[in-house]
Amino acid sequence: MRESAVAVRARYAEVETARYGRPWSTEEIMLGFVGDVGDLAKLVQGKAGVRGREDLDGALAHELADCLWSVLVLADAYGVDLEAAFDGTMTAIGRSLDEAGD
Repeated sequence: MRESAVAVRARYAEVETARYGRPWSTEEIMLGFVGDVGDLAKLVQGKAGVRGREDLDGALAHELADCLWSVLVLADAYGVDLEAAFDGTMTAIGRSLDEAGD
């Protein structure tokens, strides 16, 4: 997934450079992610029956993928080994939950 996300990011950078004279910064990518999270929130409301929309399931899947893309691209930009970070975080949370149950 990381390789695919980075390849798409490189293509976006080419388009952005052609349109704006430079690729988006990590801050601008983050702002795009925030917008995607807002769109995702609306779709979650749709799944709860609060907001109607055609093709809700397809839109939800698309928006989740958009959000994941942003996370993968930001992790790459900052040199974060996301798989290792995720594994470490889940292990730490698991330990905390184990301790809370004792």
